[in-house]
Amino acid sequence: MVAFAGCVFAAFTYDDFALFSKSPVELPARWFDCFRQTRPLTELTFWLNDALFGRSPMSWHVVGLLLHLIVVALVWDVLRKLIGDRAGLVAAAIFAVHPMMTEPVAYVFARGTLLAALFSLLAMRSWIAGRFWIATLWFTAAMLAKEECVALPLVLILLPVPRNWRAFSAMIFVALGIGLRTVFAAAAIPGSGSGAQSGISPLAYLESQGVSIWRYLRLFVAPWGFSIDPSLTRPSLWIAIVAWAALAGLCLVPFRGRFWFLIGLLLLAPSSSILPAADLAADRRMYLPMVAFCACAGILLEAVDRRVLAAIGMGLMAISIRESILWTNPEALWSEAKWLAPQAVRPRIQLARMLPPERGLEELKDMPENRPVSTERGRLLLTLGRPAEALSEFGRALALDPNDAKAISNRAVALAALGSRDAAITEFQRALEHDACLSDARENLSRLGVESAAANCR
Repeated sequence: MVAFAGCVFAAFTYDDFALFSKSPVELPARWFDCFRQTRPLTELTFWLNDALFGRSPMSWHVVGLLLHLIVVALVWDVLRKLIGDRAGLVAAAIFAVHPMMTEPVAYVFARGTLLAALFSLLAMRSWIAGRFWIATLWFTAAMLAKEECVALPLVLILLPVPRNWRAFSAMIFVALGIGLRTVFAAAAIPGSGSGAQSGISPLAYLESQGVSIWRYLRLFVAPWGFSIDPSLTRPSLWIAIVAWAALAGLCLVPFRGRFWFLIGLLLLAPSSSILPAADLAADRRMYLPMVAFCACAGILLEAVDRRVLAAIGMGLMAISIRESILWTNPEALWSEAKWLAPQAVRPRIQLARMLPPERGLEELKDMPENRPVSTERGRLLLTLGRPAEALSEFGRALALDPNDAKAISNRAVALAALGSRDAAITEFQRALEHDACLSDARENLSRLGVESAAANCR
């Protein structure tokens, strides 16, 4: 608990704010709306958090920390039955304090990762105990929390314990049903950042994932250089081939714990193979696979002197404390992301949002022209009371994507600030023609005394 206690004092960061701008969090009286979402169990915990404790960041982060502590207890209970008490204890201790866990614990939006891991471990626990159909129910819950655990049935059938092929078949059916629903939903939701909305083809994503997996493995062994936004770029074809070939070669090397190393890669496969996401790497994707990688480490280290193990644990804890403290300061968090990836756009934009407007504009002045940068410059200029310059920036963003509803709406906001009411109304209405569910355009039209036609946006 000491390793990540600092996360409790963290602010909301990045996508956390999206939780309060969409259903069902905005509709606390309608809990059943949670079950219309892609990850209903995760959404339900968000709804409960909001209904019971409001929107103070601390209560949300306390839930994340408590979930991690429960997961740690389950890791110990499951692994000691599979790899022995001492190796299981070493593995659980590494899992408990490794800096790789900072992001899923501190990042509220990543709660689905914690829940999926928790339910997956309950499924493993039941499977090991021979309660196969209970395991199937726990796996279903895990999939309803987050679909990245979709490979779990393959893990269960590979474990050196009795098997039940009917329960396994039922799990495969659940995995296909919920998995395909998620894929279709991601393709249909603009800006989802995954599947057809990721902006990268499955083959190109696969090429990049060899490098991403090596990065994850390096961070596991040498835990330094974590970032909220790794901002990896697509590697050249030859680098991609070498990365995958080296990974395949490592899998063929016989060593103690290799079974669990392979299980870790299997658990990582759903997020690091052919199902594309806009972000080529995200440290939180390692949370569930870390159960297996820590099992591998536990087997390799079980004969090591306790004093050495204690030193390793203290070192990991010290880094985790440092990372947790970093998450309490959004400006420092994004400054480090910028330092680790100086050419990346998103860390610079997020850092600009953390700074006073004048400093934010200074941060973005040497950035290349693209839609997010121009949009952020426009927002900062509006904040500074310079709507004419903001209109120019929003115009640049719109020129780069003429059909983007948000870009049209932003331009309308600048027009309204300049007193061009009729032109602003026209632009807001045009934005709604492109996206009838754009709440900003609807609200701004209402402020201008114009009611827009109702739309079913759930």
